[in-house]
Amino acid sequence: MSLSIALLACNEAATIRRVLESVRWADEIVLVDSGSTDGTIAIAEEFGAKIFREPWKGYGPQMNSAIDKCSSEWIFSLDADEELTPELGAEIRALLAGGPKLDAWWVPRRNQVFGRWMRHGGQYPDYKLRLFRRGTARLREDTEPHATPKWTGATGRLKSDLLHYQYPTIALYLEHMNRYSSASVPLVMRRGRGYRRLGGFLAMGVVNPLLTFVKNYVFRLGFLDGREGLLFHLYHSGYVSWKYAKAWEADRRK
Repeated sequence: MSLSIALLACNEAATIRRVLESVRWADEIVLVDSGSTDGTIAIAEEFGAKIFREPWKGYGPQMNSAIDKCSSEWIFSLDADEELTPELGAEIRALLAGGPKLDAWWVPRRNQVFGRWMRHGGQYPDYKLRLFRRGTARLREDTEPHATPKWTGATGRLKSDLLHYQYPTIALYLEHMNRYSSASVPLVMRRGRGYRRLGGFLAMGVVNPLLTFVKNYVFRLGFLDGREGLLFHLYHSGYVSWKYAKAWEADRRK
């Protein structure tokens, strides 16, 4: 059974060769690029990728666009900061060769944050639904950035890891969280406006981030990931608060 890789990119010349090397065995690589001005396109052309240039529409719509352009029977959705391990590639090929009985499969993802592979705090195994039969799973287009494809039918789980070079530096993490929290504002506003009242904002923008930190850092053992774990979970709780603060600010400006 044939496999297409659905890949998104924008100015990923520093990392895209690594991800493309890990999937060069696939039957087809479909790359939707949202305006690269570095060497991303040239590198993708070396690997024979089918390249489509489209303005950024949001993560869900952009990935669905890549999925719709795939022609193989099976699709694996991928980001430019990820990489399939050789073991995962071999497992996928063996699965497809045997004729999968299910239409969608979850993959364990291993996240590297500030140079450390996270093992605790809900960061591993960070299962993502990435492998699916064409015409089944899709992303919701009103979700937060980096949502995963959705499928309501039966699913399976693969054993081998997908590597995610998530946030190599603190500066990059803060830049991403600033952008992601802004992109999340429309979704927060659609879910309700309880945050507009002081009591609601205290619950959503203060208590919720605090509980998120305690849950992941203490009860899910994030402290075992050392200083990197502390910084990651501390800053992540800040990101949770930013979403509601930015939604409140957007409401006030109406």
